[in-house]
Amino acid sequence: MSFTPFTRQQLLPQEEMLEVAKQRGELFIGLPKETSYQERRICLTPDAVASLVAHGHRVLMENGAGLTASYTDKEYSDAGAEITYDTKKVFGCPVILKVEPPTVSEIEMMNPETLLISAIQLKTQRKEYFEALQGKKITALAFEFIKDSDGSYPAVKSLSEIAGTASILIASELMISQKLGKGLLFGNIMGVPPTEVVIIGAGTAAEFAAKTAIGLGASVKVFDNSINKLRRLQNSLNQRIFTSTIQEKAILKALMRCDVAIGAMRGKDRSPVIVTETMVERMKRGAVIIDISIDTGGCFETSEVTTHEKPTFVKHNVTHYCVPNIPSRYSKTASLSISNIISPFLLQMAEDGGIESSIRCNAGLKHGIYFYHGRLTNSSIAEWFSLNYTDINLIVF
Repeated sequence: MSFTPFTRQQLLPQEEMLEVAKQRGELFIGLPKETSYQERRICLTPDAVASLVAHGHRVLMENGAGLTASYTDKEYSDAGAEITYDTKKVFGCPVILKVEPPTVSEIEMMNPETLLISAIQLKTQRKEYFEALQGKKITALAFEFIKDSDGSYPAVKSLSEIAGTASILIASELMISQKLGKGLLFGNIMGVPPTEVVIIGAGTAAEFAAKTAIGLGASVKVFDNSINKLRRLQNSLNQRIFTSTIQEKAILKALMRCDVAIGAMRGKDRSPVIVTETMVERMKRGAVIIDISIDTGGCFETSEVTTHEKPTFVKHNVTHYCVPNIPSRYSKTASLSISNIISPFLLQMAEDGGIESSIRCNAGLKHGIYFYHGRLTNSSIAEWFSLNYTDINLIVF
């Protein structure tokens, strides 16, 4: 006779037990201070914390985490957050919320099976980061990969809007700088020819750069190889502007006449270099280049990464601004923007009963998962770093 741990009753065919209601979960969120160079944003504003606390969740914050975004510890504690000086305690929370991805030493402080919600910034990441996540069996969700119901990426779109608008405002400051600035007012004054702006690319950042430039009265020319993108941009601007596919002769002619050139073109792995050094040499003395796409390599051959502390350099008598993280310059606006996107997802996640049930109900959130209990689930990361991956749809269904 063989021994079995089951009773005779249990060995008989059983009826299937189905989940009849979602169990509401309670979140315990850790908000550590951003340690990455030049990062001034925070994921949750005091209003978002107050909303989470009102729904019965806990938020543990490291002291001074919101200062660079102009939010004091008092504002957070009044909103219901718990403030601590112990960094390790914050990283010990079951849910970690960060703008920049954590460092390997910060991952070491996390408990196994933690849920990490942050940006991933694939182009600056190293293999050790993914190995550290794997070792701790962490479930990781990236802002950049979260999809909205319409199929767009809300976090990427929102930060591109800020970068596009900011690029024109930064250019208007640089045009009056003492060293090489032309002393030009960015706009259209009666009897004075308008400022000429060339925008390379026709995505969200380019659209908002165009809107801001037109709002100030500039004359705008947009170049992109996608007719669909150019058409979409024309329609959203509600007015006819100069648009063209990227042809060397046309782009050179426009660059030689322009006062400001904006690089806002993305590529698959890196941004395509559209403007060569010889083209930059032929630009006007004192012209301004703002390369928004510098975080993926840049569209101008002369672009080199700069910092918020020393944002510009001059090459061939042209001022270059090539700071990779433009939204961080407007830390409060960017923090509000991120918070508005993340907090509804957190509240929905809790209503669904935690991340496990939430990704079953929400395909957009599932798309944001790139590590699931220590298993890589994103094919592009696997390709980029030569790692093995498992399709999340084979694990969660």
